[in-house]
Parts: sequence; structure tokens; C-alpha cells
Amino acid sequence: MAISMTRFTFFAVLICSFAVILGNKMASAQCAGDMQGLMQECARYVQKSGPMIQPSAGCCGVVKNVDLPCVCSHITTEVEGVISMEKAAFIAQACGKPLARGAHCGSYVVQGN
Repeated sequence: MAISMTRFTFFAVLICSFAVILGNKMASAQCAGDMQGLMQECARYVQKSGPMIQPSAGCCGVVKNVDLPCVCSHITTEVEGVISMEKAAFIAQACGKPLARGAHCGSYVVQGN
């Protein structure tokens, strides 16, 4: 069973990464920061399935150096289909770079702060 769950997690992260890559080509070209690193380090924390969990130091390191409001302005409905925007806002908060209350990230409106 562990092998199946590991494979499922790998494929879920892979699908999220592809969705972000395809949906955010504009963000990569226009927003400051390491978009590839953001996908690699943080994809597992923003999957729609599963609980909210604290991000790794690697994920936070990338988050702190990305223009999150810019990235949020380029989130497509396709990306929102595989990534939880609520979890993305949680990750930003947990990494010490919270999104402003009332800010939009895709169609999600940030509630916290």
C-alpha cells in the first residue's frame, strides 16, 4: 500500500507542476522570483487533496523570494482546478510572507491576517 500511496503522491505533484507550468508561463516571464523552484519545492503543500501542513524550509525559502501578488494575478481556472488557493494563502502566511486580507489570488479572496 505504501508504494501505491507514494506513486499517487508523485503523480499528484507532477500534475500540479504541469498545471502550474502551463497555466503560468506569463507569470514566469513577468513576475520576479524562481517560479520553477516554487513549483518544485511547494507543489505538494498546495494540492487540493489532503490536509494543510506546514511547508518545508525549502518551500519557504522560495516563497520569500517570489512576487506573490504578481503570481496571484496570473492564476488561471485550470491551475485552480488542481491547486488549493486557500492552501497557497496558508503557505504564504506560514512562510512569513502573508497575502493581504481581501487580496485576490486567482478567484480566491484572502480571508486571513
